Amino acid sequence: MQPRFPSRLPAARLFLSAALLAGAAAAHAQTPPAPGESPRIDAIRKAGVLRVGVVNNPPWLVQNTTGSGEPWMGSSWLLGKEFARLLEVKIVPVQVSHETKVPALIANQMDIMIGPLNQNAERAKIIDFVTFSNTSVCMFGLASNPKFTNATKVEDFNQPGITMAYFSGAGEEPLVLQSFPKAKLRGVTNSGSVAPIEEVLAGRSDVAPLNRMLWPNISKKVKGLAVFPKENDCQDSKIFAIDAGMGVAKDQAVYLDWLRKVEARMHPELAAEELRMTQTLK
Repeated sequence: MQPRFPSRLPAARLFLSAALLAGAAAAHAQTPPAPGESPRIDAIRKAGVLRVGVVNNPPWLVQNTTGSGEPWMGSSWLLGKEFARLLEVKIVPVQVSHETKVPALIANQMDIMIGPLNQNAERAKIIDFVTFSNTSVCMFGLASNPKFTNATKVEDFNQPGITMAYFSGAGEEPLVLQSFPKAKLRGVTNSGSVAPIEEVLAGRSDVAPLNRMLWPNISKKVKGLAVFPKENDCQDSKIFAIDAGMGVAKDQAVYLDWLRKVEARMHPELAAEELRMTQTLK
C-alpha cells in the first residue's frame, strides 16, 4: 500500500496557484494596452518606431563611440529597448542636449525622454516621470583623519571644527551652504577634477562632497581616502538625494501606467546594469 500525504496536497496546490498568479501578473504587466486605449501607443505602433530622447548622461546612458555594437548603453537604453520590444517596434534615438531635452519632449519630438531627468517640482508641473534611479552625494575625507572617520551621521559634519570644501558654482553648492552653515566652508575653483580631492589630500579640508556614482572608481585610483556613508560603498547614500527618471508628456495616464509597470519588473536588472556602468566611470 502506498503511503498517503494528504496534508501536503493543499500546500502544494496553494504554492502552484501562487506561482501561476505571479506569472500571470508579470505577463499582464508586460502586455501593452490594447488598440484604442492609449493614443500614444497607437501612434507608436502605426509609425513602427519608438522615438527615445537621448543625451550622454553616465552611468545611465552612455554613447558608444567605438563604431561597433549598439549606439548607446546603460540602464536607460536597456529599459528603452524593452519598451520597444514589447510594443514590437524599432527603437530610434533622438539626440538632444541637456538644455533642449524637456522642450523637445513637450514639442512631441519624441515619445519618451530616456536620458534621465532629475525630478523636481517645476518639471513635475509640465511632464510626468518613470522613476528608476536617483542621484546622491558621498562625503569623503582622509582615512587617517578622526574628524572625518568619527562621524556617525551626516549632521556631524555641520560643526565649527569641520572644514568642508566644495566646487564654487557646482550643483551641490547651494545644498552645502544650506545644510552645513556651522562648518567652515571652502569654495574652490574646479581645475578639471571631479571633486576637491586635492583639498582633502593636502589637509586643507576635512571633508568634501562627491557624486556617489564616481566614488567606486575614485577610491581605487586615490589611496588613503574614506567615504561616508560607508555601507555598500556609499551607493545607497541619501545625502542630497534626487530621484531620476524618464520623462513623458502630461495627460497620458494609460501609457504612463504601462511604462511604470514595465520599469518595476525590470528594476533589479536596471540596478545591476547601473552598478556595472558605475564601475567604469572616471
